[in-house]
Amino acid sequence: MIPKPVHVIGGGLAGSEAAWQLAQARVPVVLHEMRPLRATAAHKTDGYAELVCSNSFRSDDKDHNAVGLLHAEMRRLGSLVMRAADSHQVPAGGALAVDRDGFSNAVSAALASQPLITLTRGEVALPPEEWDSVIIATGPLTSPDLAATVRSLTGEDALAFFDAIAPIVHRDSIDLEQAWFQSRYDKAGPGGSGADYINCPLTREQYDIFIDALIAGDKTSFHEWEASTPYFDGCLPIEVMAERGRETLRHGPMKPFGLTNPRAPDVKAYAVVQLRQDNKLGTLFNMVGFQTKLKHGEQARIFRTIPGLQNAEFARLGGLHRNTFLNSPKLLDETLRLKTNPRWRFAGQITGCEGYVESAAIGLLAARFAAAERRCKAITAPPPTTAHGALLAHITGGHIETIDAGPSSFQPMNVNFGLFPPIAAPVAPEGRKFGRGSAKNLARKGALSERALADLERWIVGELPAAAAE
Repeated sequence: MIPKPVHVIGGGLAGSEAAWQLAQARVPVVLHEMRPLRATAAHKTDGYAELVCSNSFRSDDKDHNAVGLLHAEMRRLGSLVMRAADSHQVPAGGALAVDRDGFSNAVSAALASQPLITLTRGEVALPPEEWDSVIIATGPLTSPDLAATVRSLTGEDALAFFDAIAPIVHRDSIDLEQAWFQSRYDKAGPGGSGADYINCPLTREQYDIFIDALIAGDKTSFHEWEASTPYFDGCLPIEVMAERGRETLRHGPMKPFGLTNPRAPDVKAYAVVQLRQDNKLGTLFNMVGFQTKLKHGEQARIFRTIPGLQNAEFARLGGLHRNTFLNSPKLLDETLRLKTNPRWRFAGQITGCEGYVESAAIGLLAARFAAAERRCKAITAPPPTTAHGALLAHITGGHIETIDAGPSSFQPMNVNFGLFPPIAAPVAPEGRKFGRGSAKNLARKGALSERALADLERWIVGELPAAAAE
């Protein structure tokens, strides 16, 4: 028998991945996307899996970086998002960055070509009762009507935070007589050469002038009801960082370490602004870490004081939008179902994960749970030693012991090795000792990654007999 369809609301990364995984499990799915009939504050197209902020999926190092490990796990689980990302990568040092239009087009084409996926446009404010299995993957920009429905079911307001967008610059407007191409420490990543970023150096005097301008610049004003909304620390506007201390930026997105100006190799820059390729043609570069709430006129004026960007032409200026997420440890069960209405599951950033791949990974898990439920199979969660399992544990139980402290005890988080169960300290090769600090830490991360991939393979194999029997 063909099972009833699962309804997925939201065509972002989490919703697109969820729809794909359901179809791969031979479960029909209806994917609802409100764009273009109803726009959002951040999206520019009606494409599925549109990237509205950075074009980077961050590190692709599966051995020593938790997000790189998550990439590897998703590839082994047949992720559509990772398949499209790998097919449309652009040079980005040790990171996996993509041509955002090519990536979205690839995801959209794959979804449209899958016969078990029905694509429908229009806002869903209240899923009908006859939809007995629903995945809400509307992301941080959930429509007000659907958000009101969620609030009525949960009995409490979702938490909220501000997320900022970095500017994008036309490459041919960057002065390469002052800037140069180099990846930090010359590291070559997927599709990269080790010279994948454009670097704009600042002297101490130039840096001080820039910081003063940032702090004094005219910023976006908030409505009264937005005034107390916090920022997510992983995406702070640069002017907010500057207000926390004058040296904060040069130890953050403007750090000069691992970079040498070939025109003045003996002169170390006091700070460096990096720009990363944003499309396959290499005609657009985004300002790395330069999320901002400066007004558009101020952005153009202040950013053109950066050496190499004095004639910069902007394809898109930075912006700010309000995000929402659930108090998931209190509201969701271990399979991402809403405790007060188990026919609803949640996936993506609305659950309190942060980042493109994290959102897609939770969409992947929500779909696998829904598919198992639809086919009356036992639901098995990935081991907590895997990146998927660690992220799931953070969302559904990572803060359960502090829930009485109030909703602020649960905050959005990127995947990181701090979410993983600890592992015994790695043993150095015979006759050798670990150095202090980084070498031992790298060995620990390598051991965590090795354990994660081994446990993931056992989890995958454990699911195969049931699928084969079916």
